[in-house]
Amino acid sequence: MRVRFVLASAALAAIFCSLLSHAALPVQPITPVGRWQDATLDQYRQHLQALVPLVQACAAARDIKACDPTLVGPDDRIPLAANGSERRLVRFGWLRVLFSRAQDKDTPDTPPPTPPFTQRTPPKDSAQPAPPTTSQLLLDAQARLAQDLIQANGAPAVPQPHAAEREAMKQVLAGRDFRDLAEPSARDSLLERLGNWLNHLFESASRFGERSAWIGRVLVWGFILAVCVGLVWSLMQLERRWRIRLVPEDFGPAAGAASARPWQKWLEDARAAAAAGQWREAIHFVYWASISRLESKRLWPADRARTPREYLALVATDDPRRPSLAKLTGSFERVWYGGRGAAESDYRQAEALATALIAGNTPATGGGQ
Repeated sequence: MRVRFVLASAALAAIFCSLLSHAALPVQPITPVGRWQDATLDQYRQHLQALVPLVQACAAARDIKACDPTLVGPDDRIPLAANGSERRLVRFGWLRVLFSRAQDKDTPDTPPPTPPFTQRTPPKDSAQPAPPTTSQLLLDAQARLAQDLIQANGAPAVPQPHAAEREAMKQVLAGRDFRDLAEPSARDSLLERLGNWLNHLFESASRFGERSAWIGRVLVWGFILAVCVGLVWSLMQLERRWRIRLVPEDFGPAAGAASARPWQKWLEDARAAAAAGQWREAIHFVYWASISRLESKRLWPADRARTPREYLALVATDDPRRPSLAKLTGSFERVWYGGRGAAESDYRQAEALATALIAGNTPATGGGQ
């Protein structure tokens, strides 16, 4: 019994000492395979020069030690320009995979057995070429590394200006098919920004709605309310313009309308008739001078076929010019259509009313029509 205890104690002590000896050994760092490192062009050339003998040694030995994939090292991220602002990643994963395959010897390819029922020989063109062996791939890897080293030692290629290609592209774009092709205008850019802003707004509202349903609803209904208010305000402005009977600026006065002749000409004729003592004609001219002036201000659409009473009916009842125009219309109708005689005082009163209407003033007028 004591002998067994001594043997067990000796075995435990040996295991414990073995563990201590393993713990005392330094840990060898493992080079990370498959990761990249920033390297200069000189370091990249040195890496390529070191890989060539590694491939030759692997091709000669074909064992696990010589064809260890960790010997390839990490990938290199090399600069493309002198200032190093742009870099290119050169990968060596293909070489690591080749080293893993090279650990096994090449085996001669044996054709698959022919089934007994197959009698005819397949055509020669249908045979697939045999895949390259690992030894051939190792030779190709040496050639590839040598070619990469030649390129690394050469001067960086200068980008071509491509002047001929640019000229050909300009001729193509100048053709008939691209005649209507134009850059987006400022209006299109503004509409695109507005659309993007609305999309962002609704996206934010939907996110708020996921967290708090009432916030999303308030935003959506607030936007709809703002749009409705804007539409109502626009309709009110249109209704106001229709009420005061605005006409587009693009159309000139109709043929034969009072405004077809400038009001200054009507007023000159009125003063010329008054100087000759023709008071009836003078009142006639001064009335049409007023109508021409009001019509040129787009108070109503130009139309010569209207009667004086129809012109007066076109003026709104709350318009401050209506009393003066009503008194001038009554004076003109009594003298021109009623056949009553006119004196200088009648002309002076009509001229004062017309002058106020032409100037845009609304003097206080006493009396009726």
